[in-house]
Amino acid sequence: MTQPEDPKDSQRARYVFNMTLAAVAGQVGFLTLFIVLVALFGGLWLDKQFDTKPLITIILVLASVPVTLVMMFWIVRNATARMTTNLPSKTSSNQETKDSGTKTS
Repeated sequence: MTQPEDPKDSQRARYVFNMTLAAVAGQVGFLTLFIVLVALFGGLWLDKQFDTKPLITIILVLASVPVTLVMMFWIVRNATARMTTNLPSKTSSNQETKDSGTKTS
């Protein structure tokens, strides 16, 4: 028979999970801002060097959109993979106890 979970443990687990989500959202936001600013200032600098006023800046800022999306996807996918592997699964522990009693060759 299993004992009911302590409400404080449940609240703490939810708090940790929410803080992890907030940290991932912060990383994604910072990365997005960083990529767009690098594209903007790099484009402005290159436009000044080659005397092509808005062309390179516009191209780099537009090119930063798919780069940002790919990086966001990669960060969120890695973070969720780490979160799901660290969470204890109730169904997997129940399945292991059922399987350990019936071994077949």
